[in-house]
Amino acid sequence: MRKIVVVAISAVLILAGGVTGAYSSTWKIDTDHSAANFAIQHMAISKVKGTFSNVAGTIEFHESGPNPFTLEITIDPVSVDTGVKKRDDHLRSPDFFDVEKFPNILFTSDKVVAVADGKYQVEGTLDMHGITKTVSVLLEGLDVEVTDPWGNNRKGAEITGEIDREDFGIIYNSVLKGGNLLIGDIAEVRVDLEFIQN
Repeated sequence: MRKIVVVAISAVLILAGGVTGAYSSTWKIDTDHSAANFAIQHMAISKVKGTFSNVAGTIEFHESGPNPFTLEITIDPVSVDTGVKKRDDHLRSPDFFDVEKFPNILFTSDKVVAVADGKYQVEGTLDMHGITKTVSVLLEGLDVEVTDPWGNNRKGAEITGEIDREDFGIIYNSVLKGGNLLIGDIAEVRVDLEFIQN
């Protein structure tokens, strides 16, 4: 009799999601409405801005556990666009992203901490240019959910942070007369994401 009761309770927990995590929900990045943007110093007098237009991945929300969500983002460096073809071709070359050898930039969240209403500090691993390092970024905007004209549930988010390109082996540079560097080391990053519920 006791065995039957235990089996019955286990079945209820599974159906309710208490064991399998059925309360989780997975949302897919809408590539058509998402982009990764960057800005970096040029000759210490201005900034060059660019966009990676091909951004994919998922976010999975959790009802329980240490993290409210898990985020995975894949960026195609071939899609880099700074508005100047010659510069974009150079960025795709072995001097910079070396897209033939390293076709993806991957970010995977490891730790998510709420810092304010709708704002999270997200620590994760960034795999870029064949090097994997831990980075920390700020994410906000997930608290708003809308339904599009076709009945799909959607959320948005903005990720901001800074990345030292030399940490990832992207070291191409030259010294100008006067001592300034042609290209800065720190890239300001902003990733605009739109999610659609699977």
